[in-house]
Amino acid sequence: MAGSLIVAPPAAAAAEPLTVTDFESDGVPAGVYAWGNDAASTPALTVEPDTTRPEAPATNRVLTSVYNVRQWGGWSHDLPATQDWSAYEGFSFWVNGTGSGQKIFFELKDGGGGPGNSELFESSFTDDTAGWRQVKVPFESFTRRADYQPGGAPTDGELDLVAMWGYGMRLPTAQGSLRWDEVQVYGTAPPRPVRLSTDKPVYPVDEKDDEKNKVRVSVTITTATGEPLPADLAVDYSTGTGTATSGDDYTAAQGTLAFPAGTASGSSRTFTVEIRKDRRREVAETIPIELSGTGTRPPAEPPVIVINAHDLPYLDARKPVKDRVSDLLGRMTLEEKAGQMTQAERGALAKQSDIATYRLGSLLSGGGSAPARNTPEGWADMIDAFQLQARRTRLQVPLIYGVDAVHGHNNVVGATIFPHNVGLGAARDPELAGKASKITAREVKATGIPWNFAPCLCVSRDDRWGRAYESFGEDPALVTRMATVIDGLQDNGVLATAKHYAGDGGTTYGSSSTGDYTIDQGVTRTSRGELAAIHLAPFQEAVKRGVATVMPSFSSVDFGDGPLKMHAHDELINGTLKGRLGFEGFVISDWQAIDQIPGDYPSDVRTSVNAGLDMIMVPYAYPEFIGALKAEVEAGRVPIARVDDAVARILTQKFRLGLFERPYADRSRLGDVGSAAHRAVARTAAARSQVLLKNEGGLLPLRRGAKVYVAGSNADDIGNQSGGWTISWQGASGPITTGTTILQAVRSRAGSVTYSRDASADLSGHDAGVVVVGETPYAEGQGDVGRAGRTLDLSPADRAAVDRVCGAMKCAVLVVSGRPMLLGDLSGVEAVVASWLPGTEGDGVADPLFGAVPYTGRLPFTWFRSVEQLPINVGDAAYDPLFPYGWGLRTDRARDRLKAVRHELAKGDSRSRAAALLLTPALSDRRWRADGSVRDTRVVLGALEAAAALLERSRNVSYAEADTLVSVARDLAQRTGRRPDLQAAADHELAAGAYRKAVDLLARSIR
Repeated sequence: MAGSLIVAPPAAAAAEPLTVTDFESDGVPAGVYAWGNDAASTPALTVEPDTTRPEAPATNRVLTSVYNVRQWGGWSHDLPATQDWSAYEGFSFWVNGTGSGQKIFFELKDGGGGPGNSELFESSFTDDTAGWRQVKVPFESFTRRADYQPGGAPTDGELDLVAMWGYGMRLPTAQGSLRWDEVQVYGTAPPRPVRLSTDKPVYPVDEKDDEKNKVRVSVTITTATGEPLPADLAVDYSTGTGTATSGDDYTAAQGTLAFPAGTASGSSRTFTVEIRKDRRREVAETIPIELSGTGTRPPAEPPVIVINAHDLPYLDARKPVKDRVSDLLGRMTLEEKAGQMTQAERGALAKQSDIATYRLGSLLSGGGSAPARNTPEGWADMIDAFQLQARRTRLQVPLIYGVDAVHGHNNVVGATIFPHNVGLGAARDPELAGKASKITAREVKATGIPWNFAPCLCVSRDDRWGRAYESFGEDPALVTRMATVIDGLQDNGVLATAKHYAGDGGTTYGSSSTGDYTIDQGVTRTSRGELAAIHLAPFQEAVKRGVATVMPSFSSVDFGDGPLKMHAHDELINGTLKGRLGFEGFVISDWQAIDQIPGDYPSDVRTSVNAGLDMIMVPYAYPEFIGALKAEVEAGRVPIARVDDAVARILTQKFRLGLFERPYADRSRLGDVGSAAHRAVARTAAARSQVLLKNEGGLLPLRRGAKVYVAGSNADDIGNQSGGWTISWQGASGPITTGTTILQAVRSRAGSVTYSRDASADLSGHDAGVVVVGETPYAEGQGDVGRAGRTLDLSPADRAAVDRVCGAMKCAVLVVSGRPMLLGDLSGVEAVVASWLPGTEGDGVADPLFGAVPYTGRLPFTWFRSVEQLPINVGDAAYDPLFPYGWGLRTDRARDRLKAVRHELAKGDSRSRAAALLLTPALSDRRWRADGSVRDTRVVLGALEAAAALLERSRNVSYAEADTLVSVARDLAQRTGRRPDLQAAADHELAAGAYRKAVDLLARSIR
C-alpha cells in the first residue's frame, strides 16, 4: 500500500480498526516529520523493511527513529484534513522497544484551525519490553497536556474526537532508537451522552434588596451527533454546597427541566436562584449549580453563582491605593499571596477554574498564543472569560493579563503592525515612537489586555544577536531617548515592561548555554562601571518615567568572578534596581527563566524570589511553583516580608489600573484595532525609518509614473517585512495578516511594474529597478548567527537578483532585515536603502522611494564592512565601518530645514530666540547654492555651533529642533566621507543632549 492515510468509514462500521499511518511507502509519508529543540535533538526518520512485527505482512515497512535528545525532540504526523474518531474506543500503535525503562509520552491533536494549533491530549507508556509490542490506550484515559499548548489551540479541555489533526510521539531525553508501525484507532465507542452546559461558567451577582436580585441560569443540551433528541430527557438541577449559606445568603433551588423527544440539539431551558441580602460586609461567597440526568454528561466544571464581595475597605475606590493594598494584603492567606506571584500561560490551564483554585495573579499569551478565533473580538471574549473565573475567588482579585505587543498588537490578525524597534531607532523621533506605543496601547486595551511586555531597552552591541531588531540601537543615549514609548503605553492604560534587565545586548558571542544558541541568553562580561554606562542607563530613564514593571534577562553577568544569572542577581535587582534606582513597580520573570538558575526547583524559587523577583512567569507548572514557594516560606527560607513586598507591588499596579472596578474589556474601541487612522501612523513610522545609505546620481527618489522592475524575496511578502513576533513567536513568510506589501505600494505609484521575484522576466524597457532583499523572520536565539547555519549574507537567490537587475539598469536595493547585512560589492548599485522590518504598511517604504516624503532616517547600528569586524560599535578605538552609526543621506533641502527650525526657535525662550538670530545671517542667499546645499561652509558651521550652544541651555527647545539643526552639519560631513568615527560620535553626543559638541565633531570630520 503506497498511501499512508485511509478515510474513516461511517460510524456504523467502526468495529474494524482505522489505520491512520502504516508507513507502507518508499520514504517517510507525507505529513510525518521530526522536531527537536535543536538540530542535534531532532531525530533522524527513515522507513525500512521489517517483517519481525507479529502479524506483519511479508512486505511490511516501519518507521525508524534514531535520536539523541538533549532537551526535547520527537516526531509527529499532521493530517492534511481532519478525521472523525468519535466512533472509536481508543488509540493504538506498535513500537519496537529496547527495554530501557524510559517513559515515553504521546499526544493527540484535537480540533482547532490546524495541526499546529490544536488542543493536545496525552498519554504515555514505559519502554519495558525489548522487541515489538502493541500499545492500546482508550480515549477516556488521555488527559489534557499541562506543560504546553500551542497558540490558537482550543481551551475547552474536552477531547472531542470529531476533528482530529493527527498525533505526536515525544521521545525521551536520551540516546536510542525506536521503531514504529501501524498507528490506528480501534474499537467501538460506547454511546455518547448528551452534553449539558450553561450560558456562563460563573454568575457573579451583587446583594440587592429588590426583586431583580435573581440569577437566571440557562441550561443547554447538545447531542453527540447534532441530531434532535430521540427520547424525552429530564435534567435535574439543584444548588449545591459552597461557601454561601442557604436561607441566609440565598434560597435553595431544585427542580427538573424537561426536554421532550425531538428537541433540537442546542436548545435551552432556564431556572432562577434568589439571592438574599444579609446586611454584612463580607468576602465573595459561592453557590455551586449541580446538573444531572440519565444519559447526560454534566459540564466538566460545575457552574457556580458568586455573591460578590462587598463593603470592604479595599473595594472602596475613593480610598488611597496604599490603604487599599494594606487592607487587602492583611486579608490574604499565604496560598493567596503565592497565587498572586504566579503567572501562567493561558494554554497551560488544565481547566479554566484553575484560575480560582490556585488564586492565580496573572495569565499571559506567549508569542503566538492566541484564542482559536484570532480576532480582536475573540481576544476580548477569551480574556473576559478568564476574568470571570477570577470572580470565583473569595477576595475577587482580578487577573492582570500580559502579552508581547512589541511592535503593535502583533499576536492579533488584522492589528496595526509597526516597524520593529530597530526601525523606530532609525527614525530618531521619540515623539513618533510615543505615538506608535499610544496606538499599540489602545489596540491592546481594546481587547482587554492591560499589560505589555515592552519596550525592550536593550542596547544591542553585536549584530549577530537574534534579538538585535528588538533594540532601538547600539548607543545607550539613543535607547534612552526612545524610552518615550513607556509614556505612550502607560498614559493610555497599559502597563509597560522595561526589558531585559540588564546587559542582554552585551552578551559575548559563543557564551550561550541554551540549546544551540550562540549569543542569546549568554554571558555579559563587563565591569560595574561599563554595565552602568551602557546597559543600565536606559533602565534608569525608565524608572524616572515611572515604568510599572521590569523583566530581567535570561542572560548572565560576569564582573570577573564568574557568571551569575540575572534572575538570581540580588545585587542588581534588590541592590541597584529597587535600591539605588528607586524602582517602585514589580519585577516579572521571563519565560520559565528561573529554571535556568543552577540547583533544584525549590532552590530556583527561593533564589529568584529572594533576589527581588515579584512575579514568576512559570509559565506551565503553576501548581508546582505555588507549592514550592509556600514550602520555602513555611521553612523560613523565603521571608514572609519578601512575599508581602512582592504582593503589595503587584496589587498596587492592579489598583492603579482600575482592574478592581473594571476587570473586563472595554469593547467600545474594538473597531479601532487595525483602523485606517492607526495604520496611517504606522505608515509614517515606516517612512521615517528608511535609511538612505547610498544614492549615486540622485537616483532616488524615483519619478512617480516611472517604469519599474521589481525583484527580490522580500518585495511581496507581508510576513517577511514584518519579521518575528508577528502573529506567531517566530513570525512566518507569506500573507500572515492584513497589510500592504512593498510591491503593492510600488504598483500604486509607478507608471508600470514588472515583478519577477528571481529577476527571470525580461529586463528591458524599464526606467529603474528596485530589488527588495534581506532576511526571513526569526525571533530570539533562533536568529543567532551561527545557529543552524544562519549567516548575515544575502541568500544566493537575492544576490543573483541584485546582479541581474543592477547589471541591466539603474537600480535601488532595499534591505528588509532586522540588522545590518553583508552587502558585498556595491559598485554596480546606484542606491541602497536600509528598510529594516517596516511592518504591515509597505506604503511607508514606497513614500520616500517615490519622493512623497524625504529620506530622513539614520543608522541605529554601525553597518560593518565584513563579519570579521563584529562586534563593531560607536566609540570603538578601531572604527572603519562601511557606514558609520548615525549615517543617513537626506533628500530634502538643508536650507529649507534650517529656515523651518529658525522659525520654530523664534517662538521659544530667550536662548531659543537668540539662537534663531544667530542663524539668520547664515541663511542669506550668498551662503547657499541653488540646489539648497551649503556654499559657505565656514559661516554656516559657525552659526550652527553658536546656536547649538544656546539650545543646550534652553528650557523649552525640543530634541527634534536640535536634531534638525545638527542635520545640516551632518549633510556636510557625509559629503566628505571622512572620519566616520567622528560622525558616529557626533550622533551619540546629539542623543545625549550635547548639541554643540555634536556640531563640533561633525565640523572636525570635514576639516
